[in-house]
Amino acid sequence: MLRIAVAQFNATVGDLAGNVERIIQCAAEARARGAQVLLTPELALCGYPPEDLLLRPDFYRACDRALAELAGRVGDIALVVGHPLEDADGLRYNAASVIENGRCTVVYRKHRRPNHDVFDECRYFAAGDAPCVVTLGGVRCGINICADIWEAGPYEAAAAAGAELMLLLNASPCHLEKHHDRHRALAERVAASGVAAIYCNLVGGQDELVFDGASFALDASQSMRMRLPQFEEALGIVDFHAGQLRSADLAPALPPEAEAYQALVLGVRDYVGKCGFPGVILGLSGGIDSALTLCVAVDALGAERVRAVMMPSPYTAQMSLDDARDMTRRLAVRYDEIAIAPAMQTYAVLLGPQFAGLEEDATEENIQARIRGNLLMALSNKTGALVLTAGNKSETAVGYCTLYGDMAGGFAVIKDVYKTLVYRLARYRNSLSPVIPDNIIDRPPSAELRPGQVDQDSLPPYEVLDAIVRAYMEEDRSPREIIAAGLPQEAVRRVVRLLRGAEYKRRQAPIGIRITPRAFGKDWRYPVTNRYRDEF
Repeated sequence: MLRIAVAQFNATVGDLAGNVERIIQCAAEARARGAQVLLTPELALCGYPPEDLLLRPDFYRACDRALAELAGRVGDIALVVGHPLEDADGLRYNAASVIENGRCTVVYRKHRRPNHDVFDECRYFAAGDAPCVVTLGGVRCGINICADIWEAGPYEAAAAAGAELMLLLNASPCHLEKHHDRHRALAERVAASGVAAIYCNLVGGQDELVFDGASFALDASQSMRMRLPQFEEALGIVDFHAGQLRSADLAPALPPEAEAYQALVLGVRDYVGKCGFPGVILGLSGGIDSALTLCVAVDALGAERVRAVMMPSPYTAQMSLDDARDMTRRLAVRYDEIAIAPAMQTYAVLLGPQFAGLEEDATEENIQARIRGNLLMALSNKTGALVLTAGNKSETAVGYCTLYGDMAGGFAVIKDVYKTLVYRLARYRNSLSPVIPDNIIDRPPSAELRPGQVDQDSLPPYEVLDAIVRAYMEEDRSPREIIAAGLPQEAVRRVVRLLRGAEYKRRQAPIGIRITPRAFGKDWRYPVTNRYRDEF
């Protein structure tokens, strides 16, 4: 029998010493639980994705030293470790090494280099072409890395070379319910080859990406024999005996709202923690977006590291003030109020001669947002706390946001969360404990920048808006196709025009957590200067 430990752990990009120590800890726990092999995620040694660190020769030398240190400090268990590799010819690979008895015995070079969505591996790596099969504890184990399993070829080649069991290293970033896609892809490989597999996935946040773990194992009949939890570190144990897989680890998959919420929490926790910020600060408006952002921040960091600031204007409803105060009491966070009317009056005096004879318009509304952004950034500079922004995907898509105003900050928590999902997540969070006042969820959304303003004055209903943005932006469907699917023609025309016109704003926005198959980030790369217009 071969016992394999699956190390679903949270690596930090560039922290070679810290990642080595974490792998050593996992190895010690694995040995204590009787494992003969420890399987780690893709590029576990350096974290994923290292991006342009992979263009630096000194980075490869540092990784080589870290790998040698790891090999010298771990005995009595075989390690399968992901790392970048530069060979003697100067070619660079996404690799996995097998370490036994203090030395690297086998190296596998990843075959498939994903170059779509958030992936740029053709920029950094050459492609391997040889299968890798190594005997561990008497079992012939094949090795693949992440994208190798998403289409036929590398997996089947290892099976043809004699693999009885596949060990798969992965750094697969999540979007909602992606674990189903991974299961389907691996089930196809297992069915085609008849070879069981153990899939080890990274967990943790890295800039806009969140890795959800959810490592799993499929036997030769494609049945799930192990599944580790989502969004948390875990060490799973899988036994392989007489061609069969056995494990006591079978965590349930999360429902979509829980999955989305935990992704946001982990993304905030790791961005703030790995970047070394002492805490966060955010503007609280009494609206649903900032309320959800506040909940995520508190659940990620603890109330003591979160500060909320309400900045009322003459247009702020008393209900907004009451709800903001109520919510911060429920969450026990520091709460401050800074009225912006004096600053608005100062701007009116300064700009009065320049605006003489001109009617009030969005300019005055944007000044209010920019006053608030200025105040938050001043508090951030003074305290070192990171400003969290609260703009959602629906508003980001159509430019319903103010540059240097509500877009001012360092991390956009719900940037990839549609407004309709914001409401679902607020209700989900209240199902855990009632921290968001009902008024915030039930009242019509409003920026409160002029009397009686509501979002639907200038936007289609969010159900319609979100459906159009999803079809156009995530699915690349044409306006004609979207209209043919039954969405209102005038709304489609307007949303597509607004979406394309807001590109210059999005380029200046802070990064934010990705939870959909396509976000306004690494996987959305439209030119700002662009005269192409869709046909209707």
